[in-house]
Amino acid sequence: MSMIESRLIIKQGYMVKRSQNKRVYTLVNFKRRWFVLTKTHLIYYDDEDEAKRKEKGRVELERVHTIEEAQSVFSNEEVGIQGEFFPFLVGYHQEEDYTLFLLGLEELDRIGWIFSIRKVCAYNRNVRNYFHPAPWNGRRWTCCRKATKLVDGCRECNSWTDSQESSPSRGSNKENYFNTSTPSSPIMPGGGTPSTPSAKKKEEQTTPRAKVVVALYNYKAIETGDLSLEKNMEYEVIDDSQKHWWKVRDSKGLIGFIPSNYVKEKELLGLQQYDWYVNDMSRQRSESLLKHEDKEGCFVVRNSSTKGLYTLSLYTKIPHPHVKHYHIKKNSRGEFFLSEKHCCNSIPDLINYHKHNSGGLASRLKTSPCDRPAPATAGLSHDKWEIDHNELMLLDELGSGQFGVVRRGKWRGSTDVAVKMMKEGTMSEDDFIEEAKVMTKLQHANLVQLYGVCSKNRPIFIVTEYMRHGSLLNYLRRHEQSLATNQGLLLDMCIQVCSDFLGSVGSNYFLVQVCKGMSYLERHNYIHRDLAARNCLVGTENIVKVADFGLARYVLDDQYTSSGGSKFPIKWAPPEVLNYTRFSSKSDVWAYGKFSPRFEAFTA
Repeated sequence: MSMIESRLIIKQGYMVKRSQNKRVYTLVNFKRRWFVLTKTHLIYYDDEDEAKRKEKGRVELERVHTIEEAQSVFSNEEVGIQGEFFPFLVGYHQEEDYTLFLLGLEELDRIGWIFSIRKVCAYNRNVRNYFHPAPWNGRRWTCCRKATKLVDGCRECNSWTDSQESSPSRGSNKENYFNTSTPSSPIMPGGGTPSTPSAKKKEEQTTPRAKVVVALYNYKAIETGDLSLEKNMEYEVIDDSQKHWWKVRDSKGLIGFIPSNYVKEKELLGLQQYDWYVNDMSRQRSESLLKHEDKEGCFVVRNSSTKGLYTLSLYTKIPHPHVKHYHIKKNSRGEFFLSEKHCCNSIPDLINYHKHNSGGLASRLKTSPCDRPAPATAGLSHDKWEIDHNELMLLDELGSGQFGVVRRGKWRGSTDVAVKMMKEGTMSEDDFIEEAKVMTKLQHANLVQLYGVCSKNRPIFIVTEYMRHGSLLNYLRRHEQSLATNQGLLLDMCIQVCSDFLGSVGSNYFLVQVCKGMSYLERHNYIHRDLAARNCLVGTENIVKVADFGLARYVLDDQYTSSGGSKFPIKWAPPEVLNYTRFSSKSDVWAYGKFSPRFEAFTA
């Protein structure tokens, strides 16, 4: 803990913490931790002693949306506590929703912690109305037994957005303490009514700063209620309760919805404001991108495989076209350098220096790659999933399968899309729409994004993002010779589509992308059932995405037994599928093994 944080301590003490299980394969456990509440974070350590302790984690309080008593579903044996304990939970959003279950050793502990955390979070935006009082067990919610992880909570939250004035005493009445009814003349924080100077002064001090985001890409509003984005411009967030579309206000006062993956919170922006920063791009992808640009001095900065460090990748034609990689290092004074003779206070300053001086590099830094493609949005517009047939112009056929034909298309004459049309008599309409329902709930960089459906006319269409290079299988066949000498790129593409499945797989490229996409599916309790190179698509910059969810099924117990006569791919089926038609995430792992370099990808 920093000296500044130590001066902001509001409350501290021991509690028992339930593991949050952010990774796929981790066991549930309970551990005694020393918790420290500051004005900005809830931090937990392995020990009370400040000299010995090690920080184990922290929750940013402005991201907290739920603070409630929890349902007591834990046994003394699994918790490791003799006697009664008093659970409560803190729900927060950090890329995904997480819930921290905590156990107080006395009821007064629980009341005090809830009071203190609520008081700090009293002005948080987008507080939830419903919550789950018991944890998700990997298959279903323990409280309501619902098997959909993203379903709304089953219990109504208490209203706690008004700051309480005083901490409860041992003799205080619990019901009165949690009573949040609003009096006819509301008492403002700091005392007085809204019209008194003291209240106004305190209100100005305690009103939170608006959340401000910066546009990473341009976006043109499509429907009424949407708002256009201009790259690098700032926007004030009004409502970010929805995951994929946020309501914001621009500098002119206009309000509308924008895709949340097109912006980044200003305070967290960091290097993302610079065109030359490519975040987690792998070594192989950066080489492919720079070689495609084929410009002397073209460069990118990316996250290093060593956490917390960065790498500069630079293209030069001297003595022959190739890409050189330089680690950006940091000295004892906190300065960044590529060569110890030329140190700068920040990475942008370092890049600016080497734009004018090679300083030991193979070339000056002259340019970064042209505008990179914007990510797909969850739907073509806010709350627009039904697409009018008349807005689609169908072009050439991209492929066909057992259940449908896929054609390239244009939506409203400008947006490239892929349109999947159901073949007559091969699949029930309900089953076809089920594919769309699955895809609407999923958004990941390595999954093909659904834009919408055309279900009011026949044939039914599913409209998705267009992947210009087609299936991975055909891509491998077309580029067999070049990939034979660049197997690192091949591996990286495949791992884009499964990483938590296999643990740490390094920086291998094709396989990494496939791996990430499949890992996302498993975290959300989905089984693909038909993973193969033909069902993975390749886009610009060799991005690989898992597609064809026609056989995907949401399952209750990480296991799905197919009905008699159901069709499935024999070539990729494990023994339990062949014998019992029983699918699980393990059968997806089997299919990934068949898909991996030793099999399908390398033998295409």
